[in-house]
Amino acid sequence: MLIAGLLHGSGQNSAIGQVDPVVERIIEIGLTDNRTMEHLDVLSNRIGGRLSGSDAYANAARWAASKFREWGMIVEMDEAGEVPVGFNRGPWFGRMIGGDGMTLHFATPSYTSGTMGVQRGHVVLEPKTLAQFERMKGTLNGAWVLITGTNDGWPVDISDEAHERRQRIIERNEETEQRNNEIRRANFGRPEEEHQELIPLEDEPALLYREMVEAGILGVIQKSAVPIRALYDRRNLEDMSFDNLPSTPDIRLNEHQFAIIEQMAGERIYFQLEFDIRNHFKPGPVKYHNVIGIIPGTEFPDEYVIMGGHLDAFDVATGGVDNGSGVSPAMEAARLIMAAGGKPRRTILVCLWAAEEFGLIGSRHWVEQNEEKLDRISNMFNRDSGPLVASSLSVTPAMWDDMERITAPLNSINPDFPFELREHTPRSIPAVARGTDSGSFAVKGVPIMTFGLSDPKGYNFQYGEIWHTERDLYNMSIAEYQEHTSIVTAIVVLGIANLDHLLPREGYWIED
Repeated sequence: MLIAGLLHGSGQNSAIGQVDPVVERIIEIGLTDNRTMEHLDVLSNRIGGRLSGSDAYANAARWAASKFREWGMIVEMDEAGEVPVGFNRGPWFGRMIGGDGMTLHFATPSYTSGTMGVQRGHVVLEPKTLAQFERMKGTLNGAWVLITGTNDGWPVDISDEAHERRQRIIERNEETEQRNNEIRRANFGRPEEEHQELIPLEDEPALLYREMVEAGILGVIQKSAVPIRALYDRRNLEDMSFDNLPSTPDIRLNEHQFAIIEQMAGERIYFQLEFDIRNHFKPGPVKYHNVIGIIPGTEFPDEYVIMGGHLDAFDVATGGVDNGSGVSPAMEAARLIMAAGGKPRRTILVCLWAAEEFGLIGSRHWVEQNEEKLDRISNMFNRDSGPLVASSLSVTPAMWDDMERITAPLNSINPDFPFELREHTPRSIPAVARGTDSGSFAVKGVPIMTFGLSDPKGYNFQYGEIWHTERDLYNMSIAEYQEHTSIVTAIVVLGIANLDHLLPREGYWIED
């Protein structure tokens, strides 16, 4: 069922839309002096990719805290966790020397090795059996090795467990090769149509990884779809120390360039690749913090409305969308409330979460440390789905009258962006927190109403294009959608905070 949000009647009092000078002021400031994209410019272009454990993340946290204080808010820097070493990505370059030559388009996952200055070497295809390795081990020294498989964002797993898994595959492949040798001998001298097919070997990218590293390879290279996705070394980060850092570059190369290079290497054409990759580590432990901006409640200070998104971002780009498009409207919504003179009856928490990309660590930590607050949270608003415009909310029948009054002014802001209420379909409380930071609250039964998003002007935004890829940049966020969303968020969050009761939870979750 779709129910359009009713127009806010300027200058009128009604059961649906009360004239609220603070709301009118929020709209006025939001339309004439909206700073959402200024916040995003700082986060994406001045600070950049905000990886947990990086100087950029710490800079972003300090900057966001300073803005909250500037706007008159209380700030808590909530220590959410730490990593044993930090990581700061520098620039990266690569080129092919020989053949037709070309500048290489590639990336490396975070918390993996850079090069030792500029390193140049020849190219070989990875060996897949011990026999192949023995036959070519001399050529591996000083070589860039093309490995099989397609990039999924994660680096080659260099843990002991992965090595043991690869060893089991090698042993199975050795048995298969013995059988294949028997087949080859049996096929010898027979007509081709009578040949028995060889048994395929079990494939694993970088199967003889440790053996190749010991032989002196410069690094491994895997093909990647475009845009290139680059995550981090999740398997080994917790075991790293500054005396035991990764030492072999793990390169993810544009699949079109990879195909050219692979063909040349297979044809044994001599050429070289040259890389300069500046991946820098920092002695740890390095702590990271949630940034909590607080607008205290005047009547119900121990009841809460939460809004925000995760502050961290992968550093292969600048986090302009994931999640600059969530953080910047939340920050601007807070500024609009403060600038308009908002005095909420219950406390508003503006939460910029740490380490969401490492497994919702920041929000999980806050929930664990604030169990006593969870029953007194009206709603947790989380924005982490891209830079489209907030255009709807799904609400329960028990919430409907409250939300109808609160959202009534939204259709007076901009006729291009109509707002509607929809009927909420309850679901079971999830057993495991996953996806995004609202999941940390959902598992505890806290309502997580999230704004529905739309693209009414047809900008053809595709989240998969930017998700953890090199295209997650400032220019991929849509300014008019972001700015409008900040106004909508401010009005709705303030409205819920000003109710004389918590939003009822009846009908939000399926009762088990």
